[in-house]
Amino acid sequence: MTEAEKKQRNEAYDVVVVGGGAAGLSAALVLGRARRRALVVDAGEPRNAPAAHMQGYLSRDGMPPAEFLAAGREEVASYGVEQVRDRAVAVARGDGGFSVELAGGRRVRARRLIVTTGLKDELPEIPGVAERFGRDVVHCPFCHGWEVRDERFGVVASTPLSVHQALMVTGWSDDVTLFLHSVAESELSDQDLRRLAAAGVKVVPGEVAGLVVEDDRITGVRLADGSVHERSVVFVAPRAAPRTGLLEQLGAELTETPFGSYPVVDPAGQTSVPGVYTAGNAMGFGEQVVHAVSGGYRAASAIVGDLIMSDVDASLEG
Repeated sequence: MTEAEKKQRNEAYDVVVVGGGAAGLSAALVLGRARRRALVVDAGEPRNAPAAHMQGYLSRDGMPPAEFLAAGREEVASYGVEQVRDRAVAVARGDGGFSVELAGGRRVRARRLIVTTGLKDELPEIPGVAERFGRDVVHCPFCHGWEVRDERFGVVASTPLSVHQALMVTGWSDDVTLFLHSVAESELSDQDLRRLAAAGVKVVPGEVAGLVVEDDRITGVRLADGSVHERSVVFVAPRAAPRTGLLEQLGAELTETPFGSYPVVDPAGQTSVPGVYTAGNAMGFGEQVVHAVSGGYRAASAIVGDLIMSDVDASLEG
């Protein structure tokens, strides 16, 4: 065997996991424990990076996301799974599997793929929002509601769906104001207005021009007309930008939702492309860390079973 052939063989994996967040590391842990040769390619851009802590994960409630991922990487490494900080830029189907090209120039082969590239939150272009996102500018009451409970909430409406967000956050505060921002009052239905009134949500028309910050704390929301409304926490609705580029390259079927286009998957997370699986925010906007871990486990265990049966059937044919 030539050196080139050896190198090519060494670059062949049972599974390549694209994305080293909660879903990808969970999948890698299962693959390592199943004695499968796996590679995790991680660009290092987790969705929850702005958050100081993650909540709602039993036994890990309040743990910093970076600490959680570091522990996960250590566990995965203990089972011999290779991890590389790089970005997968191209994928293609080939004989018996897939080829994956990395930004650093490396090209690897895999019998199966798990794509856990997540999504990016595109925030409203309001001064101060991006800088304070994950602190006193938040989007999910299940993620942050307990920490900001009973504060004065402001909800910045970017679509009529923001009415639902404003109603939801009333579970964590009795003082909620919905700033219509880019939504005209005429876009709200009579039922919307009745519900908001019944929930005690104040509705304020007009574009939001910025946030008032004093001593590193939000104290108000400033409208374009110059008026300031006292608030201490602001909820926004980011536009979800799913990172589905690799799945699209492979021709995976996507379905449109109010929160972006996501792959059509079976219960194990397999896409319409045989041998290609996904988990976490790559398959849905509402996937929390706990869901991502579960999805990664599910996809990896399905792949392990698939590989074992494929090898058994191949030996029978041989």
